[in-house]
Amino acid sequence: MSKHILMVVTTADKMKENHPTGLWLSEFGEAYVEFEKAGFTITVASPLGGKAPVDARSLEGETSQEILNTAKHLENTLKLDTITDSAKFDAVFLPGGHGTMFDLPDNQTLHALIRELYEGDKVVAAVCHGPAGLVGVTLSDEKPLVEGKDVAAFTDDEERETTLDRFMPFLLETRLRELGANVVAAPNWTDNVQADGNLITGQNPQSTISVAKAVVKQLLK
Repeated sequence: MSKHILMVVTTADKMKENHPTGLWLSEFGEAYVEFEKAGFTITVASPLGGKAPVDARSLEGETSQEILNTAKHLENTLKLDTITDSAKFDAVFLPGGHGTMFDLPDNQTLHALIRELYEGDKVVAAVCHGPAGLVGVTLSDEKPLVEGKDVAAFTDDEERETTLDRFMPFLLETRLRELGANVVAAPNWTDNVQADGNLITGQNPQSTISVAKAVVKQLLK
């Protein structure tokens, strides 16, 4: 039977001071392509449902047609709170983009879904700013999901290098450390994936394919 993966994307299109943002397309598209190649069923959902905004900066430079083609799957995303049966999913994957910093950290519907999947021994994966969706997740024992786990996420150094740190509600690496995560940071813009049991995380856009391949490998064990 085909594995079923839930991809949760941001619907926030503004940072602080109305600075435009959204989803980082390659982090969605590269993962989508890997999951499709593996024959997985893919459901795309978001906090508000409908069209997910793509950060224009993620379209600058060389973007392959294959990745651009995945944007059509962002036209009509499911609204998160319409998902009533988490049991049908084998994994959840959170791509990044600065938008995630604004609508995922406090989304209790998402947090409950992630807790159910994680405690049901399903795979929870996120890349770059996607782990912003993990910071509010507590398990049934009331401990943070990330506590004591090896985690990779967009680093404070990378955030400062983008010069967008001033538009952020908090710094992701710092917040994860405050929650007790063991954040494993690699040099800026290098591929870095951490797998701690069923929790698989990556540091930046350069890590997306590696995270997606790690998810596929885990699901096809």
